[in-house]
Amino acid sequence: MRIVPLSLACLSVLLSACSPPSPPPAAQAEAGAAATEEQDAASADAGFEFPAIPQIMVPSIVGSGPAQRQLESSMQALIDPLAGISVRPANCSTDGALVNESGFTNVDAAGNLQRVAGEGVFDVAADGSGLAVTGEDVVRVNPDGSGSIVNSAGTFEVKADGSGTYVGEFGHIALDGKGGGTWVGDFGNIENHGDGSGLWVGEEGSIEVRADGSGRWIGGPEGIAENRGDGTGTVGAVAREVRMAPLPPLPPAGRFPLLDRFRPSGAPCGFVVTLSDKVLFDFDKAQVRADAGEVLDGLSGALAKVPARAIEVRGHTDAKGSDAYNQDLSERRAQAVVAALRQRGVAQDASARGYGETQPVAPNEVDGRDNPGGRQLNRRVEIFVRT
Repeated sequence: MRIVPLSLACLSVLLSACSPPSPPPAAQAEAGAAATEEQDAASADAGFEFPAIPQIMVPSIVGSGPAQRQLESSMQALIDPLAGISVRPANCSTDGALVNESGFTNVDAAGNLQRVAGEGVFDVAADGSGLAVTGEDVVRVNPDGSGSIVNSAGTFEVKADGSGTYVGEFGHIALDGKGGGTWVGDFGNIENHGDGSGLWVGEEGSIEVRADGSGRWIGGPEGIAENRGDGTGTVGAVAREVRMAPLPPLPPAGRFPLLDRFRPSGAPCGFVVTLSDKVLFDFDKAQVRADAGEVLDGLSGALAKVPARAIEVRGHTDAKGSDAYNQDLSERRAQAVVAALRQRGVAQDASARGYGETQPVAPNEVDGRDNPGGRQLNRRVEIFVRT
C-alpha cells in the first residue's frame, strides 16, 4: 500500500473538506468561462421566477353581530305603543317574578325604536338601520347596508358597493369594490390595481406586475430583473438574457361585506308598558282623568292583540310623603287602571298591586337636593304582560 503524505491544507479536514490543487491561471480562465456558460444554460432551462405579490386580505368584519346579539338579549316582541308610552322587555327570575331593571324601550308610530339598558344604547329605525353603542362596539348601519364599526378589532368604514377602509392591528386596508385596493402594514405596501397589475414594496424589494404579464423586480438576488411578458427577460445590473414565464395576473382584491341590519326580537317572559302618572292622573289623585280615555282606548286595543298568560298592573310613587301614604296611593292607582281596562273589554283577569316608593327607576334626590325630574319618572303605572 502506498502512503501519500498529507498537505498542510488537508490538515483542516475536521473543519472543511480537502480541495484539489488549484489549476494554472489559464486553466482557471477557461474553467470560469465554462462555468458561466453552464450557469446561463441552467438559468435558461430553469427560468427566472418572481416572488408572488400577496393577495390583499379582507379582514373578518364582525358586522353588527355582537351589537345585534346585545339588542336581541334585551328585547322582545313589542306591542305597538302610543306616543308617550314606553315599553321595555320583561326579565324574570327563576321563580317567575319580574325583575325590576333600569332601562326603557320606546317605539313610535313609525316603528322607530329606542332602547336604553345595561346592554347598551340602541337607536334603530323601522328598516333595521340605526346606531348601537355597547361595551364592545359602536356600530352604525345605514339602510343600504353601508356603515361603520369601531371595536377592539379596528375601525371599519363600509360602503354599499363593497368598497371601504379598515384600520387596525392588520394595518390599513382600502378597497374600491371593483377588485382594486391597497394594504399597508408591517410587511410593506401592496397595491392591487384591479386589472391584474400591481406593486409590492416590502421585504422582497420592489416587485411590479403589469397587466400584460411583464414586470420588474428590484432588490432580489440579481439586484434587478426585467420580465418582458413574452417568455424572456433580463437579470443583473449588467443585463443578461434568461427565460422567464409571463407573470400571472393578480387576482382581484375582495370586497367588504355589507353590514347586518338590526332586528329587535323576543325576550324571556313578556314586556312592561310604562305610563307616567301625568298621562292618567291629576296630582296626588287616584281617579283616572277623563282625557286619559284615548290613551286607554289605544292601549286596550293593543293589549287585545297580545296573547298574554297574565297581566299585572303595578302602581309606583316617588318618595314624597310617608311610606304608608305612598303605598296606599300606588294600590289605588293600580286598581283604577285595572278597572278602566276591564271596562274596555281587556285584562279581565288582571291583578293590581301597589309598590309605593320601593322601586324607583331614578333618584328622588341628588346630593341631598330634590330631583323633580327623577321623581316624575318614579311616579308611574306599569302594566306587566307575561307572555
